[in-house]
Amino acid sequence: MIIVISVIMAVAFVIADQLIKYWATENLMPVGTMDFIRIGDKDIIALTYVENDGAAFSSFSGAKYFLIVITTVMIVGLIIYMIKDKNKHPFMMLSTSAVIAGGIGNLIDRIRLGYVIDYIEVKLFDFAIFNFADICVVVGAICLIVYVCFIEKKAEESDE
Repeated sequence: MIIVISVIMAVAFVIADQLIKYWATENLMPVGTMDFIRIGDKDIIALTYVENDGAAFSSFSGAKYFLIVITTVMIVGLIIYMIKDKNKHPFMMLSTSAVIAGGIGNLIDRIRLGYVIDYIEVKLFDFAIFNFADICVVVGAICLIVYVCFIEKKAEESDE
């Protein structure tokens, strides 16, 4: 049952990512940027349209095919890992699904457009502009680290 929930969650995240990127293209691209979260006269988060032809922090800029191959290998590897042992802990399965969904969302952009659409800009401090798919990958990866460090051993002990 958890595999079905994981697939549904991943599909929902990919759809949400692509819908937000469509909105960003239609509404942000013409204006470039708009305020999103502001406290008083302090900008916290802005929505800023950016076409990123690299990876995180614009690393590997222009390496479209390399990034497509790496992302595809990662997604396939994670899917095989999930299918191989369907009795994995639900937290691990959902965390892995988030990483897969984020990878697929950005992979769609890279294949279709040659770049990834980013739009969330943290104005409070200097940080990279990112998107919903990036959030899925980062939150999913952090959850996987939490799982490995704190849950996995306890889950294995309770199965014995």
